[in-house]
Amino acid sequence: MNPLVAIIDSVFDSYEQEKTVLEQINARIDISNPGSERELISRVKHADAVLVNLHGINKTVIEEMDRCRVISRYGVGVDNVHLEAAANRGIWVANVPAYCVEETADHALALLFCCIHGIAFKDRLIRQGHWKLEKRFPLSRTGVCTLGIIGCGRIGRRLHAKAVGLGFREILVYDPYVSAEEIAGLGGRKTVLEELLREADFITLHVPLNKETFHLLAAPQFRLMKPHAVLVNTSRGQLIDETALVRALKNEQSMSAGLDVYEREPLPDNSPLRMLDNVVLTDHTAYFSSQSIEELKTSAAQNVTQVFLHGSPVSPVNTPYELP
Repeated sequence: MNPLVAIIDSVFDSYEQEKTVLEQINARIDISNPGSERELISRVKHADAVLVNLHGINKTVIEEMDRCRVISRYGVGVDNVHLEAAANRGIWVANVPAYCVEETADHALALLFCCIHGIAFKDRLIRQGHWKLEKRFPLSRTGVCTLGIIGCGRIGRRLHAKAVGLGFREILVYDPYVSAEEIAGLGGRKTVLEELLREADFITLHVPLNKETFHLLAAPQFRLMKPHAVLVNTSRGQLIDETALVRALKNEQSMSAGLDVYEREPLPDNSPLRMLDNVVLTDHTAYFSSQSIEELKTSAAQNVTQVFLHGSPVSPVNTPYELP
């Protein structure tokens, strides 16, 4: 029987790219957006492969899968898939690691400069009839400011490459898994997190969400930052303790934040972030361009075909154990 591929999260306008790739294995395709865990289980229980966006593929769901060989995530992060449970069931988990690097780096820089220059707030005030607002937004030249990059993976490095040409006084990088020599070769200086938070005028996050990075920035870290610091997050909302961030933004009116991701998404209507003038908000779309979506859909499907054609995905993030 031809393999059944369950596509979970019906968010795209078309699935022609996936269908074209999956023709290589003559796959049957089931597209759905389950409204409950029970419905999710019913969709994946007999699937030979799963393509998933944001739905949680937790241990309970995985233990119900009786034929699955691979779970391929639409994106870089795999924090919504239980990797160990999948490995225990002999299931590959794969992602698309090179996806949206350019787009996310550009978006992070856009948020950064929007915060530095108060662009969004000025726009709102000017529409209300205000003018000559420079005294409300004291600025410093980029050349006297320090940029701090937390995470030196693909996106962090691409942002670093773009930032080098912008003339920052110094670029500090925190990443315990990258050597000082390698960071120096990029034009930055490796440091510990505490020094970066104390010294950087602008800070941008580019790390995955896991047990080590959950609430990486919370109240103690915000107390280390400069009063005028700018914080940008285009990675995962749970990297930041949002309650502590709101408190810091209220206490330090000159501090600002540019956020594309949040602890709860969509951002709740009653979120205090919506009420703050020193925050720029976007809708978890740093990844987006026509080219990035095409790349994402094609690559995610290729992870599936490669398992059936060659035994392993293009971009695995776990190693399945043999089933007894």
